[in-house]
Amino acid sequence: MASVFVYHVVGDLTVGKPELAEFHESETVESAIRAIGESPEGSIPIWKKRSQLGIENSDMRQQRFVGILSSFDIVAFLAKSRCLEDQDKALKTPVSEVVVHNNSLLRVVDPATRLIDALDMMKQGVKRLLVPKSIAWKGMSKRFSVIYYGKWLKNSESPGNSSNNLPLSMNRSPSTSVTPIPDKYCCLSREDVLRFIIGCLGALAPLPLTSIAALEAINSNYNYIESSTPAIEATQKLPQDPSAVAVIESASDGQCKIIGEISACKLWKCDYLSAAWALANLSAGQFVMGVEDNVTPRSLHEFSLDSPSGDIDLVNSGGSRKPRKFSSRSVGFFSNSASHNFSSRSMYRGRSAPLTCKITSSLAAVLAQMLSHRATHVWVTEDENDEVLVGVVGYADILAAVTKPPTTFIPANRSTEGFGNEIQC
Repeated sequence: MASVFVYHVVGDLTVGKPELAEFHESETVESAIRAIGESPEGSIPIWKKRSQLGIENSDMRQQRFVGILSSFDIVAFLAKSRCLEDQDKALKTPVSEVVVHNNSLLRVVDPATRLIDALDMMKQGVKRLLVPKSIAWKGMSKRFSVIYYGKWLKNSESPGNSSNNLPLSMNRSPSTSVTPIPDKYCCLSREDVLRFIIGCLGALAPLPLTSIAALEAINSNYNYIESSTPAIEATQKLPQDPSAVAVIESASDGQCKIIGEISACKLWKCDYLSAAWALANLSAGQFVMGVEDNVTPRSLHEFSLDSPSGDIDLVNSGGSRKPRKFSSRSVGFFSNSASHNFSSRSMYRGRSAPLTCKITSSLAAVLAQMLSHRATHVWVTEDENDEVLVGVVGYADILAAVTKPPTTFIPANRSTEGFGNEIQC
């Protein structure tokens, strides 16, 4: 195990993080759309309101957490027939009726919790860490992080020290050398952890240069839908991790070719009402490719959509709406071809293109790709054919890969020069 995960604590990642502003379950869907558009993660945690005055402890805070609401959840809700019939009423619906209730997606942790323990939590499904803000917190250095659950680790500075000597229990709260500020918290996402990790690639050698296939980081149990089926079928069982459904075409040889995706990432800052109507009325292929005005069926030309003007006007314009004709361009997807031959990869442009990598791609390359595109996942294709889908790599897969013993995997025909273990963050 790389020492960077043992000698760093969660508090190191909270420096500069803003204070959490709770979004309550009594707020409306319209307010949630604005909040998600402004959120750097593209999703927001939902809370119950405090029922009493005074300072609450960590257990009380944990119990008030409801779940995490994403753009995919909202579009799926707005695509229901009753919501399409009365969009104004749907937008005024409390988010408690939309969010998937799952209290285990967030964990309240102490700033002195070791990073390795935080990674274990996230590998088990935790998506957010709620960390109390502390007085004069400037991060914990190596010499402080050897304090674990209030005790000094034996031989912590010796060369042979490893995480195998550390206590295994994660249920007790570690001691901290700083004073928490009452009712002040900041929230860490898995993206925050990955951004920290990408700055510590040297300490993880040779893992960063190893292929995702060799690391067994490819998840073959992904959600998908045929391009010819109705797009609404993607919402029959909303995927949670990652929140994405691949849109595929099945070839005669049984292979699946990816042509797009329906995901929270793609829907993050789209026109939610337009996306909901398209999800309810178009095929999956039409939804991800974009339906151009000059090739749409007559019914689409005649359909007047009461939706926001522009890509994200519902986020920025206070919710003002005006009737207009439907075009898939308003969903935020673009296509430069009038043909509907979904097999042509040349048709993909802009936000409609799925983010892909090859099975031979290195872990460092995939990690950088995810962070640069603010994506929660990358679809994996064959090395010989970049259309044939074999799986997906998400946050949990990356976290599992970076915590594997580095001696197990040796990158083939790659130099590890410059990635020495002596490099520390």
